[in-house]
Amino acid sequence: MTSQLSDPRLSICIATYNRGRFISNSLDVILGQMMPSVEIVVVDGASTDNTSDVMEAYCAKHKGIKYYREETNSGVDCDFDKAVTYAKGEYCWLLTDDDLLLPGAIAKVLLSVEGQPELVIVNAEVRNSDLSKTLEDRRLNTSTDIQYGKGDAEAFFSYAANYLSFIGCVVIRRECWLSRNREMYFGSLFIHVGVIFQDPPMERVLVLSEPLITIRYGNAMWTPRSFEIWMFKWPELIWSFPGFSDMAKQSVCLCEPWKGIKALMYHRAVGSYSVDVYRKHLSTRLRNISRIPSYFIALFPAMLANIMVVIYFAVFKKEEKMVMYDLLGSQYATGLSRWFFRTLTKREVV
Repeated sequence: MTSQLSDPRLSICIATYNRGRFISNSLDVILGQMMPSVEIVVVDGASTDNTSDVMEAYCAKHKGIKYYREETNSGVDCDFDKAVTYAKGEYCWLLTDDDLLLPGAIAKVLLSVEGQPELVIVNAEVRNSDLSKTLEDRRLNTSTDIQYGKGDAEAFFSYAANYLSFIGCVVIRRECWLSRNREMYFGSLFIHVGVIFQDPPMERVLVLSEPLITIRYGNAMWTPRSFEIWMFKWPELIWSFPGFSDMAKQSVCLCEPWKGIKALMYHRAVGSYSVDVYRKHLSTRLRNISRIPSYFIALFPAMLANIMVVIYFAVFKKEEKMVMYDLLGSQYATGLSRWFFRTLTKREVV
């Protein structure tokens, strides 16, 4: 299905796979804000659910939607790259299939690109997976817009790289995306981060302080692979960029977080670290006596680990609402974990 737009200003690019139950909600919100200068491009990575039926119904009603169904699943990175390639807009807004736009978001993004930035970073509010509770009012803690120019690459990297793990915050000039190396980041799960932080640095970046999207936290397709992603894929990507100092990279994440006892205890507490995970990812990386604590944590009772880590965060890092949401939403969370949370934070469980 192709759009009749000849020269759109903005393409909203969505990569989806087996999310028919979510994408209609996202599309309804986007369509409620549509303007003549906007198109929607959806790349479906060979979904096996009802996604194609949902999309065909939308395409029949809305001429501003392009829908491309792939014959095989080539991964989220490749599908986002295809979406930008298929797009015709001067700018591309990369959204996941369960992000929701907040009122006036499209109009505000169109206004933000009038100054011809290479990249716009959109702030977001974060809600739980069913959207019933707000975990963070604004993910980026700024009340004013921020501009980064030539020579500011390291400052921008240190400030925004962690937030950029959420792809829905990215609005990028299409020609800028296409001019940069993308293939080397296929399989990283964060192709947009690779595009943004590779050499040469982007020289015109605008960070919008006002939240314009709602992130449905804890609903990502990769949640079952969270140990592999946050212990290996993410740090390997961040530490691969040659243009930033080790200090800047360290401010984003540790180079080898899987060596840390606290990190392993956290993943044990949320259920993403086990003996099987240890054998798959750590047993060949560790040597001799250094294997002992990692293996011990993999054997440690997960329910007890959950209680201990909840207490730690409730006492020392109670502002980490998303971490608490993960801990208390884990299959290993117990009534005792929730009691400690309420007692130590004086807050209700999210």
